[in-house]
Amino acid sequence: MAFLKRLGYYMIGLTIGIIFLAFFLKKKTSETGTEFCYFPNCRVLKELRSKPLVFSEEMQATLRDGIADSTALKLFLREGSVKFSESEAQGKPCPWYVIYYEVDGKDASLRATNCESQVTLSEFSFTED
Repeated sequence: MAFLKRLGYYMIGLTIGIIFLAFFLKKKTSETGTEFCYFPNCRVLKELRSKPLVFSEEMQATLRDGIADSTALKLFLREGSVKFSESEAQGKPCPWYVIYYEVDGKDASLRATNCESQVTLSEFSFTED
């Protein structure tokens, strides 16, 4: 009987702790805009968003022609899916990543080169199904 009593106290304390932690972390993230990225896709996209963006000549032509706009490109870096099998994550001097996202109902890909001081966006294209 003593074991069940101790188990009950443990479960009550654990529940209160989890509720407190969830409330505290949710408040902290909403006030500061902090996000917790544990998976590789989220970590790569967060790092790419933290640096200034530079558009390659090809990307500037794409923007001028109206094929894509800067809002769509920023969505790539917020909600895109990094395709690690097509990327060179350990590339020297700058790793590059292929990011997929759906634009106007079509799947599109973007190449982002992650250098130390900036991120260069290039090679925007719609993927063939």
